[in-house]
Amino acid sequence: MTVKNILAVIGISAATAIGSVWGYGKYIQYQTAGIQQPGKVPVNYAGFFNNSNAPVGPVDFTQAATAATPAVVHIKTKTKAKQVSNNLPRRSNPFGDFFGDDMFGDLFGNQQRIIPEQRASGSGVLISEDGYIVTNNHVVEGADEINVTLPNRKSYKATVIGTDPSSDIAVIKIDGHNFPYLVYGNSDDTKVGQWVLAIGYPLNLDVTVSAGIISAKSRSIGINSRDGAVKNAVESFIQTDAAVNPGNSGGALINTNGELIGINSAIASGTGYYAGVSYAIPVNITKKVVADIIKYGTVQRAYIGISYANGDLTDEQKKQEGIKDGDGVYVLEVPDGGAAKIAGIKKGDFITKVNGIKVATGPEMVEQVSRYKPGDKITITYTRDGKENTVELTLKNKAGNVDIVKNKNIIEKLGAEFDNVDGKTAKTNEISGGVVIKKINDGALKQSRIQEGFIITAVNGTSIKNLDDFKSALANVQGTVYLDGIYPGYTETYRYPVKVSED
Repeated sequence: MTVKNILAVIGISAATAIGSVWGYGKYIQYQTAGIQQPGKVPVNYAGFFNNSNAPVGPVDFTQAATAATPAVVHIKTKTKAKQVSNNLPRRSNPFGDFFGDDMFGDLFGNQQRIIPEQRASGSGVLISEDGYIVTNNHVVEGADEINVTLPNRKSYKATVIGTDPSSDIAVIKIDGHNFPYLVYGNSDDTKVGQWVLAIGYPLNLDVTVSAGIISAKSRSIGINSRDGAVKNAVESFIQTDAAVNPGNSGGALINTNGELIGINSAIASGTGYYAGVSYAIPVNITKKVVADIIKYGTVQRAYIGISYANGDLTDEQKKQEGIKDGDGVYVLEVPDGGAAKIAGIKKGDFITKVNGIKVATGPEMVEQVSRYKPGDKITITYTRDGKENTVELTLKNKAGNVDIVKNKNIIEKLGAEFDNVDGKTAKTNEISGGVVIKKINDGALKQSRIQEGFIITAVNGTSIKNLDDFKSALANVQGTVYLDGIYPGYTETYRYPVKVSED
């Protein structure tokens, strides 16, 4: 073998080794994205867990606040100004050829109004050194731009990784490495009366720490259901009297060890400002939602397969439903095909434990089940006629199976091919632009009355001139979307409701 061949072999071997190391590093980086590594402590906790630094005697909040505040961020959002159609039937403007459509358009059913640019702010919590941030869904919902500022004044553009309106959790990300982050605590270990700290950016102020105690657990206040707009809401809040105001949403609730035990989400107030009670999403619910969003793009939500009686029913309502008094969660219905039906649970049973953990109310039961995914096996303990029974069941998803639910973007859910309307068609039909449906495939549009060739000019009242406008208007749509537009050659404006999700 010549020297030249030997050098070539050495070069190829070296390149292969370097490529393998680089590829493996990228693979490991992807596998650990957004994940907290057991035993690894972020720099902001340096020395905190050393016994010599542990608080002794009277409760001391300084070390917990010092460790946690670097990882709580200020989130500022911007929603661009939008042109909203009045959705009246379109009529021809006879003066358009002489003066243009704008001058007399309002007289011929083409009225539009402008919703001005909107800005808002909230808080978020860094949960990994690679820039993953957990916040409330309502903080970033509908935002066109999201900016994140750390307590050290450094600012970053953030992207939305995924949202879950049912639990009011969202995950966003900023680019970078070696960020400070909060260590997860265990919300199951929290007790009524224990001291907690709320950290965030209330009233657009700089990072702020307030103290209080846990005043109740497993609270359900109906805020995530938004008057029924979101079904299957998950609510089992930690209630505290730590001062929380507008801007605190998405911020941290920590214990005196500096561990994250909740995400501040809501306040109970007649004025919109702090009045003594605030609510945080337990971190044990948050962890599951965050992990699912990062791994799958959406939450893998599991169901027992029952409907149950809420604890706030009046005696008259209980009488009408035939609900007897008893400990646990009263089972109202057990639909066919569900996990509970297969396991033998019946109407009238009282569910008292989930995986051995006692549950006395619906929110407590929902909190326990929310930690599992379809396909997981759990035990349910229930009482029937005074006798206690325990069964094992396999949790299912909403579709009644254990398949992984993948997150489709809204365009995929609609199931069609779209394109910008050409200038000639727009001018002929007296529209400023729009998106034409070129072909309808399997999806939500196929279930509606909409036809191929329809030109979409507005989404939920927001005017659409091109595909970018279309995608932006659909970015955070849930439930039913309303598509307004025309068929070329016809003067009427049509509106089609299209159901894109259950929420």
